[in-house]
Amino acid sequence: MPDSFSSGRQALLVGVSNSVCALPLAHVIETMRPLPVERIAGAPPYICGVSIVRGLPTPVVDLGMVLGLADAVAGRFVTLRLGDQQVAVTVETVLGVRNLDSCKIEDLAPLLQTAPQETIESIGTLDARMLFVLRAGCRMPEEVWQTFATREKSS
Repeated sequence: MPDSFSSGRQALLVGVSNSVCALPLAHVIETMRPLPVERIAGAPPYICGVSIVRGLPTPVVDLGMVLGLADAVAGRFVTLRLGDQQVAVTVETVLGVRNLDSCKIEDLAPLLQTAPQETIESIGTLDARMLFVLRAGCRMPEEVWQTFATREKSS
């Protein structure tokens, strides 16, 4: 797994369909309600279009579609820093920031494990930085997510 988690292993946990995914906090700018999106003719199916986020035209990527989860609903935007650019990814829910030190990161499923190969190749062609950030993410198995939830209730 790329070393985006190396400094403190903090991640933003998001819900996409029936999955919990961890995005490296170092790349997260903010979360927000979905904004209006203008479609782009000829864009790959996982690109919803462009939205104006804080005055900047920002590509919007359907994370559920990237992951091969066609039934995902866009309940929130998460903007990610890609060098000097940003991209918004749609997720169903934002579950919060967690420190993943208690997890063995290498044992977690890579975020793009179930993504169609042509989608991964397309993302890499359009923006290698986006591919790097998504490859740094991971999917949280249900038992790991339940451990976090249980720990929060007892605190």
